[in-house]
Amino acid sequence: MNSIRNRLIAILIGFTCLIWLAAVGWIYYSTQTEIQKVLDARLMEAARMVNSLLKDNRLEVGADGGIGQFTPRPIPDFPDYDRQLFCQIWSLDGQLIGRSASAPEDQLTEEHNGFSYEKVSGLDWRVYTIENTQLGVRVMVADSMSIRSRLVRDVIAGFIIPALLILPLMAGMIWLSVRRGLAPLSRLTQNLTARSAQDLSPLKENSLTTEVAPVVKALNDLFVRVEEARERERNFAIFAAHELKTPLAGLKTQAQIAVNAKDDDMRSHAMRQIQTGVDRTTRLIKQLIDLASLEQDLPENLTRTECASQILATIAGDLSGLAAKRDVSINIADIDKNIRIKNPDLFMLAARNLIENAILHSPKNSPVDCIITSQDDGIKFEVKDNGYGIPEAEMPHILNRFYSGSNKSENGSGLGLAIVTTATERVNGSFSIKNRRSNGIKATLNWPN
Repeated sequence: MNSIRNRLIAILIGFTCLIWLAAVGWIYYSTQTEIQKVLDARLMEAARMVNSLLKDNRLEVGADGGIGQFTPRPIPDFPDYDRQLFCQIWSLDGQLIGRSASAPEDQLTEEHNGFSYEKVSGLDWRVYTIENTQLGVRVMVADSMSIRSRLVRDVIAGFIIPALLILPLMAGMIWLSVRRGLAPLSRLTQNLTARSAQDLSPLKENSLTTEVAPVVKALNDLFVRVEEARERERNFAIFAAHELKTPLAGLKTQAQIAVNAKDDDMRSHAMRQIQTGVDRTTRLIKQLIDLASLEQDLPENLTRTECASQILATIAGDLSGLAAKRDVSINIADIDKNIRIKNPDLFMLAARNLIENAILHSPKNSPVDCIITSQDDGIKFEVKDNGYGIPEAEMPHILNRFYSGSNKSENGSGLGLAIVTTATERVNGSFSIKNRRSNGIKATLNWPN
C-alpha cells in the first residue's frame, strides 16, 4: 500500500474497530460482573423478605400444612423475565412446604445458608438460602443462570447493534476527513504536474498548512539550487567554447602558415606556435575534465590515505617538463615521512593546479617553493612563487571560473584556482591566496585529515 491516504484510512478504521472491540469486551465483562452483583443482592433481599413474612405470620404456606404455591403476576412488558425469580420453602426435616409457580419440585440446594451454584432439573441455578431455626424452615430463592446470561447478552446487543450501524458512518467520516486533510498535498501535486520542465519559479508559500510549508520551502530551495546549477552549466559551456575557439583558431592559422611557408624559418616558427597551441588546448581540456569530475559529487573513499612526500614527488615529476621549458625550479621542503593525506586524489588535483599555476606565473630562473606541514586538524600546504603578484582590485575575482587577470600567462585558462577551490570544498577544507611582501604570491591550502 503506497498511498499515504489509503494507509491513513486503513490505520484509522483499523484502530477504531479495535477500540470498539476492546470497549465491547470491557463492557461485557463489567456488565456481567455488575449484573451478577445486582441480581445476587436481589436474591438476598427476596429471601430475607420471604423469611420476614414467615416470621411475622403474614404468609401462609398451605392452611392444612400442605404444599402451597406463590403465583406472581406476569410482567407484560418483560415476558422473558417474568419467571426469573424462583422460591422454595423447605422444612428442616427435608419436606417441601411451599414454592413459587414454575419453581422445580426438587430441592434447589443442599446449602443451609448463603449463596451457591446448583444444577437442578437439568438447569443451572444461582441460589441464596436462609435457615430459620425458630420456624424450622429454609427459604431458598434462585435465579436461572440462563436467564441471567440472556440479560447480559441483551444489554451487550443493545450496545453492539448501534455500534455496528455507526461504524460505516465513522468510516465514511474518516475517509472524508483524511481526504480533506491531505487536500493541500493533492493541490501541490497538481501544481507540480502542470509545470513545464523549464519552470523553476518558486511555489507560493502563503496560506500553507504547518505540514506542507516545510515541503514547499524545501522545493523552492531545490529550485534555486537547480537554477544555479543550470546557470553554471550554461556559463561553463559558453566559456569553454570561447576558450577552445581561440586556440583552435590559432592552430588553424598557424597550420595554414606552415603549409604555405616559403622558407624553413617561417615554417619552423609556425610549427612551434602549433605546438604551443596544442599544449594550451590540451591543458584546457584536461582542466575542464577535472572540473567536471569534481562537480559529479562522486563518493570518496574516506579511509584511504597516501604519503604526502610521494604525492608531491609525483606532481613534481609530472610538471618537470613544463618547469624546465620555463626555466623554473620546483623546490619541495623536507617532509615528515609520517604525514599522510586523506582523499589523496583530490589533494593531488588541487596541489598540481597550484604548482602549475605558480610555474606559469614565475619569471625565468626563479624557484617555486612547496612546503607541507602537519597541524592538529590536518595538514597545511603552501606554494610560493616570485612572479608579479595579483593586483588588489582583481583579488575578489581570481577564484571565479575562466577569470584571467592582467598578469595572465600565455597558457592560462582561468580554471586552475577554480579547480583548487572546488576540490577543497569537497573535503570541507579551506584555501586562501595573497600577495607576498616581496614579489609573487603565496597560496595556502588547509586540508583536513
